[in-house]
Amino acid sequence: MLIHPWDAPRDDAEWRDWLTRHDFGQLAVNGPPGSPPWVQPTHFRYDPEPGPYGRVLTHLARPNPLWPALEADPHVLLSVVDDYAYIPGPWAAPEDEPPEYGTPTSFYAAVQLRCTAHVVDDPAEKADLLNRQVAHFQPEGGSAPATAGEAPFGRLLPGLRGLRLDVIEVRAKFKYAGHKSEPVRARIAAHLASRAAPHDDAARAHLERRSPA
Repeated sequence: MLIHPWDAPRDDAEWRDWLTRHDFGQLAVNGPPGSPPWVQPTHFRYDPEPGPYGRVLTHLARPNPLWPALEADPHVLLSVVDDYAYIPGPWAAPEDEPPEYGTPTSFYAAVQLRCTAHVVDDPAEKADLLNRQVAHFQPEGGSAPATAGEAPFGRLLPGLRGLRLDVIEVRAKFKYAGHKSEPVRARIAAHLASRAAPHDDAARAHLERRSPA
């Protein structure tokens, strides 16, 4: 992923905060030589500790075909992309050029976590991992906890395998016209507010939040 200086996060807090509110991504696992990688969409829980970059918790069904590839090579990439919007060329045209000379582009936020994967098969550890995920997605409660060997979910644990992903490198990008002049950025923000398509509000918030002014 190309990251221009004006698209880079201002500090680790920026991407960490964004990631805690975006908890669905694609887990890429290296395939055998000559084969493409396996890519698995998944919900996950990101914990900012331990280590310098934190840890990701998730789980997949035991019949998932990616397990042999993951066990052969535990180096994986979790990619998370959201808050994206298509920006028509005329919106982004420089102030001193005709609108039709403007270059269309995309806005988006992206965080890529390079991780070392650890498979969790111990029933008690797996139950704890699942309960921590549920606590993240369902803080209001309402579901019985998973407990190894006990109803209602103990019988389902053998059908799942947990994944603990220790993050060893982070690449983050917030592509929101950071190199454009303030009048052009204001024009784009006004068009996003007017169009009001899905993700436009989030993209405009990033654009305004990251304004050099």
